[in-house]
Amino acid sequence: MDRPGVRMIIMGRQGAGKGTQATRLAAACSVPHISTGDMLRAAVREGTDLGLRAKAIMDAGDLVPDEVMIGIVGERLDRDDANRGWILDGFPRTVGQAEALADITAQAPVDVVVELVVPNEIVVERLSARRTCDSCGTIYSVGDAAIADGVCPKCGGTPVQRDDDKPEAILHRLEVYERDTSPLLGHYRSLDLLESVDGLGSEDEVHARILAVVDARVASDPS
Repeated sequence: MDRPGVRMIIMGRQGAGKGTQATRLAAACSVPHISTGDMLRAAVREGTDLGLRAKAIMDAGDLVPDEVMIGIVGERLDRDDANRGWILDGFPRTVGQAEALADITAQAPVDVVVELVVPNEIVVERLSARRTCDSCGTIYSVGDAAIADGVCPKCGGTPVQRDDDKPEAILHRLEVYERDTSPLLGHYRSLDLLESVDGLGSEDEVHARILAVVDARVASDPS
């Protein structure tokens, strides 16, 4: 199916599968997957000023300040590849960021906000088992045969447990999500943009559920 572009935000607790699903949706809709987490981690690896500022905050499981994130996202959405649409993953995380995003995208506003719903206990289990390549950032899971020898098959780097995937940081991140990000659900619900999707099941099953929502939203608003 040849789908039109879409301007979409994907939300959910850490470990809900947002990155995996956003990547698949980006391919299905031919739009860029814009992950603020990936952009920040790249800055950390490269040792940029932003990376140095963000590392301590990210390691503690806290949110990077609004002015930093808004600037990063605004610059990214100005690129030519985002003209047809985009999938935002990791932004906005607060109502203030959502209002700033509305200003940035006033000429081409958000079509739909998808919330992936996954219980806390499943999130903790997934994140505790997650391992991330220290070179290319590819994510694996403990017990994954691809990294049985302790080497990333994509680049030769070492899969490690990120500081923010350790139990203490996970619990703190979930607390931060409930405190700061959950109000966004009410904000987008009041704008009739929010769609909650069951995040449990196979990747294919969750992907099909999200596509059905996106197709219905874009078809009902062809602009």
